[in-house]
Amino acid sequence: MLCSAALKTRRLPVAVAAPAWQLIRAYSSSVKEFDTVVIGAGPGGYVAAIKAAQLGQKTACIEKRETLGGTCLNVGCIPSKAMLNNSHLYHEAKHNFAKRGIDVGEVKLNLDQLLADKDKAVTGLTRGIEMLFKKNKVEWLKGTGTLKSANEIEVSLNGGGVESIRAKNIIIATGSEPSPFPGFEIDEKQIITSTGALALEKVPEKMIVIGGGVIGLELGSVWSRLGAEVTVVEYLPAIGAGMDAELAKAFQRSLSKQGIKFKTSTKVVDSEKIGGKVLVNVESAKGGKKETLEADVVLLSVGRRPYTEGLGLENVGIRPDAKGRVELADQQFRTSVPNIRVIGDVTMGPMLAHKAEEEGIAAVEYITNGHGHVNYNVIPSVIYTHPEVAWVGKNEQHLKEEGVKYKIGSFPFAANSRAKTIDDAEGLVKIITDAETDRILGAHIIGPNAGEMIAEACLAMEYGGSAEDVARTCHAHPTMAEAFKEACMAAYSKPIHF
Repeated sequence: MLCSAALKTRRLPVAVAAPAWQLIRAYSSSVKEFDTVVIGAGPGGYVAAIKAAQLGQKTACIEKRETLGGTCLNVGCIPSKAMLNNSHLYHEAKHNFAKRGIDVGEVKLNLDQLLADKDKAVTGLTRGIEMLFKKNKVEWLKGTGTLKSANEIEVSLNGGGVESIRAKNIIIATGSEPSPFPGFEIDEKQIITSTGALALEKVPEKMIVIGGGVIGLELGSVWSRLGAEVTVVEYLPAIGAGMDAELAKAFQRSLSKQGIKFKTSTKVVDSEKIGGKVLVNVESAKGGKKETLEADVVLLSVGRRPYTEGLGLENVGIRPDAKGRVELADQQFRTSVPNIRVIGDVTMGPMLAHKAEEEGIAAVEYITNGHGHVNYNVIPSVIYTHPEVAWVGKNEQHLKEEGVKYKIGSFPFAANSRAKTIDDAEGLVKIITDAETDRILGAHIIGPNAGEMIAEACLAMEYGGSAEDVARTCHAHPTMAEAFKEACMAAYSKPIHF
């Protein structure tokens, strides 16, 4: 009996052949299947993944970084705000504490510790997203995702190997990268992008910032406060592209008083490295006068471009436009392939983290129930310098071009009691309303806490509020927000305190 049993055991694998359908099933079951797969874990991608999971979808998120959060959390919005805050505190301690009655002795910069504090903030937040993924049961696939078909994605895993997965819905959220600039070879030491500007090993004596937009002005401010001589070179006649012209002038005056130099209406030609320095050749944007500027470090901040490298768009018939953006086929964020959607920097619209987040939630809601919401007329912009600048909606130039009749109400922080008590009263609030209906069309703020105050404008505009609606709403006293209220009073009637 024992011999017979042994013989049976040996013969079974040979004698019993699995049916073909079972082999096919066994093969297919090795491929993970999801309701929604998000490619990219930046602000748009990770928010979309979490929302999809919260709405009951089996969700995965593909991200090749070893930490979640994309450019924003790792080398963008978050670390730059940490450095802006700490460099401002350093500047205050060095130049303004004494007049406030605070004697601290000699103030010294510990750059290593300042950078370490920045890294601490980044680590805490990126780990927080990882915890949120676990909490909401989002599977994180660490690697690079490549589209193979409308429903299949090949993931080149960071740890080695390749994994194929299938998805009913795919959301592209691969973000953007710094735009290159002809005549400059980036080494992140002397010729740097925003990434290098967050990790300089010492304060440069001289820094040239090419581009007077949000990124350049923020990071230029950081290194100016820490002791660098900063010169901003901007092709356009004014800094802060998209900013209201009145605020742009006030902003440039303020930064100039802080020691930052500006060369507007100036074209950058090329650069060369000589003797440990970078020489930047510039000329008037209208032609004519040429000049060579010298610096230890040059920061390139001429914008960003969509990042689609290795994504495999060509495999599914999706063609980016001339700027590399993945085009939308409808307002539900679909591409030319209906089950593949796209959000954030890699498609149309302003390259802002909060815009990407709103699109991420809306795209998932469209997938789930056919309804989503993003109001592109109420996407705020903020520059986190000191003073801060924030705006939302239309500016005067927009309305003039559109032929819309409007009214303006403004109120200076110099007349705001909270701003005066903390000796930070530079700037103003400017409200633009429809001349006939009093509906708020735009809000523009330069001054303390502008980035926080702009939320009130967004809420009012989202619900079609008028300046009088805001003006008749009680605001706590003393607060900066009272300046917003008084600007609204000025728009439909008269302010009290100015």
